[in-house]
Amino acid sequence: MDPRDKAAKIREGEEVNSFEIETFLKDHFSGLTGELTVQQFPSGHSNLTYLLKIGENEFVLRRPPFGTKAKSAHDMGREFRMLKALRPVFPYCPRPLVYTEDTSIIGCPFYIMERIQGIILRKDLPAGMTLTRSQARDLCEAMLDVQIKLHSIDYNKIGLGDYGIPEGYARRQVEGWTRRYRGALTPDAPDFEEGMEWLLEKIPEDSERPTIVHNDFKFDNVVLDEKFPTRIIGVLDWEMATVGDPLMDVGNSLAYWIQPDDPPEMELLRLMPTHLEGMYSRSELIERYAVKSGREFGNASFYYCFGLFRLAVIAQQIYYRFFNGQTKDVRFGMLIHAVRALEKAARKVIRQSEQ
Repeated sequence: MDPRDKAAKIREGEEVNSFEIETFLKDHFSGLTGELTVQQFPSGHSNLTYLLKIGENEFVLRRPPFGTKAKSAHDMGREFRMLKALRPVFPYCPRPLVYTEDTSIIGCPFYIMERIQGIILRKDLPAGMTLTRSQARDLCEAMLDVQIKLHSIDYNKIGLGDYGIPEGYARRQVEGWTRRYRGALTPDAPDFEEGMEWLLEKIPEDSERPTIVHNDFKFDNVVLDEKFPTRIIGVLDWEMATVGDPLMDVGNSLAYWIQPDDPPEMELLRLMPTHLEGMYSRSELIERYAVKSGREFGNASFYYCFGLFRLAVIAQQIYYRFFNGQTKDVRFGMLIHAVRALEKAARKVIRQSEQ
């Protein structure tokens, strides 16, 4: 079996104009011959990603989702700029090739980047792939090490000094995601008021060493070498990257990390094989990050709870689009259950932190 990540048929309602894209590619890349074929990478709930094949050449196109979007979100130009600045010092990110704001091509700004081909871990290991206990542990360490490398980059030196405002970052994150949740609230969703009030009370002081944060760093956003599956060769999905507190970035990663002793409703939310024997626990991830990065982790409960809340907001915003008929993707209708489970998990973190 081939464990590499594959594209598939384009979802209904998310088609793009192949003729205009083919013309655009041939205008920008010399030597391209043949007819363009377009497929879609089926995972992901936000920006849309398409595989473009023309002759022997492969490219990846990124565009915003269809339908109403949160203000200032899905900025293709911003994402392209991050990749362009980061690529020379962080070779894990895909090489950005060309960006356009010409909406006459497919109706929105988009950019083209190289394809990094390899294994991407989803809920369970790909057919034919196994990981020993030792390999699972090695993979956790490799993922943390790459995240720490990202957090060690001097964003000023690579021209991103104006990319974000590190002062007040944690407060803006809590307040901003609170506004987004309230703005996307539907009648069947929990109000999350207890969690939002607790987070506002526990906001930490500004990081003394702010850095580039990916804001969605997890297994299904990293690409593994198909020959050496514990080696990371790529990091994808930079749409939420900015400059801020790296511990917030780790907290976001922890929210995705479902471990064997979590309650059943959390196991239903598991998107990656973090439950396998040998995988780090969340507490082990925190400890290794602190040791390897040299950063004091402080109130780990705050960062983990924020990660859970932020993930709930993302799920609720997407569910809001489904609830209001802005998308036909049936996956989105199930996200209300994720919001409820994440709210329950956040309340549990709050209770345990007060014991």
